[in-house]
Amino acid sequence: MRSRGFIKFFSVILVSALVAYVAFFGIKAGNFSISPIQDHIRLGLDLRGGVYVLEEAQGNVTQDAINKAIAVIRNRVDALGVTQPVIAQQGSNRIRVELPGMKDPDKAIEIIGKTAQLKFVGPDGKVILTGANVKDSKAVYAQTSTGQQPQVTLVLDAEGTKKFAEATQKFLGQPIAILLDDKVISAPVVRDVITTGNAVITGLKDFQEASELATLIRAGSLPVTLKPIAYSSVGATLGPSALKASVEAGIYGTLLVMLFMMAFYRLPGFIADLALLIYILINFIIYAIFNVTLDLPGIAGFLLSIGMAVDTNILIFERFKEELWAGKTIRPALDAGFAKAMRAVIDANVTTIIGAIILFYLGSGNVKGFALTLLIGVSSSLFTAITVTRFLLHALLEMDLTRNVKFYGA
Repeated sequence: MRSRGFIKFFSVILVSALVAYVAFFGIKAGNFSISPIQDHIRLGLDLRGGVYVLEEAQGNVTQDAINKAIAVIRNRVDALGVTQPVIAQQGSNRIRVELPGMKDPDKAIEIIGKTAQLKFVGPDGKVILTGANVKDSKAVYAQTSTGQQPQVTLVLDAEGTKKFAEATQKFLGQPIAILLDDKVISAPVVRDVITTGNAVITGLKDFQEASELATLIRAGSLPVTLKPIAYSSVGATLGPSALKASVEAGIYGTLLVMLFMMAFYRLPGFIADLALLIYILINFIIYAIFNVTLDLPGIAGFLLSIGMAVDTNILIFERFKEELWAGKTIRPALDAGFAKAMRAVIDANVTTIIGAIILFYLGSGNVKGFALTLLIGVSSSLFTAITVTRFLLHALLEMDLTRNVKFYGA
């Protein structure tokens, strides 16, 4: 019995330690590798710095139009090279865009908000093609009589290829204007009938303009007109200092809680501390798997859930002590303590979970971050209290060294 309890207890500790090492330091063996958790956890705008903009769709808009606009903005942001952006609907007609680490906010906002409605218009004023007929666009350099000039190459879809072939045959020797947001950006004269579905935009001042234009065309046209109604830029100095302060507060707070649990509950408190460390590990693994964005309110939700995790153990241990005072031996007292505390534990945690779910679905912005980390934290704390703490205590009870009631604070 004693050896079996020893094996159970230290097996959990050893497995948890190995998982923690791999999670926080990563592992690499040949072609197989696991990157550390910190490479997968996203930091919010308030921690990393960057640009925040709130766009409002003008006029009567549908949910489908908002969804398409979000998809287009996401494509444009990806083309800018921004890592881990946050693009989400806020309310019925607004879109929140957060670009952590963005160095040129004015350029980002300009590209995000552009409608990029591309049109090919014939000399008769009729629209020949739109951006919807363009499959791909790239910025390239082309050799001309005046040297290397930037151009944007366009690849048309089947419908666009057919329409463009008919138009170039009809308007041979005449210009076809290319308009972006009703502004003429190029008006090349048709020299040949183009049947291949490949077109070129010329007349661009530099390669940067060509690259931005190709990005806009490739991302697609916004189905609605967006107007920025709120804008802020978070400095790079705020994020690191706020993150450092939050991490220090979390470490000191957790250490104080662990010391209190060991001083007041002794051996069960020590087990609760081990379960708390496993709980923290589980939370960070969940954050990494589901790409949770951690901002300051999110960290606050996580720290609050640590307190609730300890509170769950306190409810169980107090019931456990009551059973010991009533004269029961340790094993029956422990089982009775868990059984009698479960109703209060479940009631307390379920009400918090319901509140977090309501905050997540009805809130916006940082409120969602707080609600999400609180929801994850409370759910995983319920798991660790019911399973990990109980398993470790039962394993210790199988060792003769831990059968003295003095070890349990009674």
